[in-house]
Amino acid sequence: MIAAVERVWREPTLSRTVRARPARVPFAIHAAFVDTPEVTAAAARVRGLARYEVEPLGEDRYLADDGDGARGRYQVLRREPKRRVILSWGEHTGRLLGTIHGSALTVLDFEPLDDRVEQELTAYVRIENGFAAAVARMLIALFGFVADRKLTEGLRLTASVAEWAVERPDEFCAWLAREPLAEERRARILAALGSCAGPPAGERAPS
Repeated sequence: MIAAVERVWREPTLSRTVRARPARVPFAIHAAFVDTPEVTAAAARVRGLARYEVEPLGEDRYLADDGDGARGRYQVLRREPKRRVILSWGEHTGRLLGTIHGSALTVLDFEPLDDRVEQELTAYVRIENGFAAAVARMLIALFGFVADRKLTEGLRLTASVAEWAVERPDEFCAWLAREPLAEERRARILAALGSCAGPPAGERAPS
């Protein structure tokens, strides 16, 4: 694991730092959705915001598929009050370059400010395929805004889902009660929100 982190950190194919729009929610609620990505992904799907699938594999480890050709695994390496450091590795399949493999070290920074949370992401990406890496460097120089949009997508989704929970608690809580989730993960959201009563045993709808 240490070797993989050092390789991405020291020899990235490309790196980007982007800022997403602020999340208009209390910091504790925002953090709860950041730390339960499978809940956030499920809520984003039901809201028609994305097709992400996230499956927990153990403490701070996940399997993810963005529904658009990218799939892989990631692990939260460091968790601080206002920062998360994540190592991911996987592949992307597209018509232009076929299937390419790579890894990324991502630093998420969050800053509470009044009634919102500022979000910033820095990604160090290493592409293993030599030709794809060369093309990626060229495309980043020409179409950086496309890369920025993709990188900030997850932050925007987290903000949108957290805002749904705060602005329409009855609607969100009804969905949360029905959604087949691990109880420990559901409890993280319930503890942060404080506006949902825990669902009675046996009343959640099957998947």
